[in-house]
Amino acid sequence: MSKCCLKALVTGKVQGVWYRKATQEQALKAGVAGHARNLADGRVEVLLCGESSNVDAVARWLWEGPPNARVTHVAIEGVDWQDHYAFITL
Repeated sequence: MSKCCLKALVTGKVQGVWYRKATQEQALKAGVAGHARNLADGRVEVLLCGESSNVDAVARWLWEGPPNARVTHVAIEGVDWQDHYAFITL
């Protein structure tokens, strides 16, 4: 299995709606490490690292988010591999 890291910038109503916590739960279920953090401009930055198929599954979920979120855009880019051993919210 190949490993990869993706960075996503999630736009919409994604702060104050448990988006980071829900992303952490999805990542932990999939065995994906990384982080989610609020940005000053209202977006959420997400870093996902792990097995490619698991990372892709969580990346697809980012469009859904938790029930109160309203995602309008997800910009995803591949980034160099980073060793992360957990998924944290910042």
